[in-house]
Amino acid sequence: VQLQASGGGLVQAGGSLRLSCAASGRTFSSNAMAWFRQAPGKERELAAAISWSGSTTYYADSVKGRFTISRDNAKNTLYLQMNSLKPEDTAVYYCAASSRRATSQLTSQLTYDFWGQGTQVTVSS
Repeated sequence: VQLQASGGGLVQAGGSLRLSCAASGRTFSSNAMAWFRQAPGKERELAAAISWSGSTTYYADSVKGRFTISRDNAKNTLYLQMNSLKPEDTAVYYCAASSRRATSQLTSQLTYDFWGQGTQVTVSS
């Protein structure tokens, strides 16, 4: 099983990026998925999560209103649209997938069994 994250890069404050996470080796169409991020010197934190159907989403307060998580189950792919980026959004972003639906446990790191390699997002001021 592999989760391949892409789309990171260097962007100026106020700009946008779209992250993608392509899954291979098994389907996650019935499973919760999420984006986590880890800034230098800080613990990994949940940025956004989505239920298997896409009907339930969660956003950290710091990204609410600026980030949108979505998924295309036909393509086995997870997305994170990031708008109005701020320097404090600078981090390595990781996609994660659960082996379960876990709709009521979207916010727990323990829910997620599979992790991508991460993609760097750097926002300059």
